[in-house]
Amino acid sequence: MATKATYDLFHKEARERAVEHILNAPDSYIVTVGERTRSLEQSAKLHALFDQVSRSGLHWAGRTLTSQQWKILLVSGHSIVTGEGADIIPGIENELVNLRESTSRMTISRLNSLITYVEAFMVENHI
Repeated sequence: MATKATYDLFHKEARERAVEHILNAPDSYIVTVGERTRSLEQSAKLHALFDQVSRSGLHWAGRTLTSQQWKILLVSGHSIVTGEGADIIPGIENELVNLRESTSRMTISRLNSLITYVEAFMVENHI
């Protein structure tokens, strides 16, 4: 038996294969069922949007920011407007650090929400 298997539950046969695998799995195995995480297409689109914001010349806090810095700001803002909040803690050198959610672990629907948020930000800022 394979040590790890992933099943896309798009149809009855896939569900049956998953159930069969579970029924034959050793006692030490675990099963996790959840919404799939972001797609490569979503990730590419999101990073293209961050690049576009970065190249727009828009300043934040008096500075021109890199694509990665815009990513940090926009993911943080999205967490606030969607009720997730921010988790700000003192860092190793007493700097402030936002322990923001990882975009690579977002579900498809969560990343779609972030993309919509970034696009709205861009419209509001004439980008």
